[in-house]
Amino acid sequence: MLEIQSIMTKNVFSVSPETLIVDALKILIESNVTGLPVLDENNHLVGIISEKDMLSLLLGDIVTKTQKVKNFMTTEVKTFKPDAKLIEVCEFFSNTSIRRVPIVDDDNKLVGIVSRRDFIKLIYKNQQ
Repeated sequence: MLEIQSIMTKNVFSVSPETLIVDALKILIESNVTGLPVLDENNHLVGIISEKDMLSLLLGDIVTKTQKVKNFMTTEVKTFKPDAKLIEVCEFFSNTSIRRVPIVDDDNKLVGIVSRRDFIKLIYKNQQ
């Protein structure tokens, strides 16, 4: 049975908790992704910042150029290991509103990310 590492994206755009929120917004827009893993200085996953998290910017009083990712990111993040079975991750996506999950090694270091879109591409590829 195929493992999630067979479809995950390995070159992942990421940010640190200290990244300015305007810089994270720019990465989202220019990279055409919907969320960014947040990594500490040792590449350990400490959170994720998504488009949904950033919507709170409009609900706040004032958006300033000095606001940081750490003030908006989600810190409790569902992750999978690279050897997780495709069906396990697909079932997870089918039962949640989450659109992407980081893939981490045993030390909680980011090794990739997988999204619903990766599964849609796989389905399409197998229909050809």
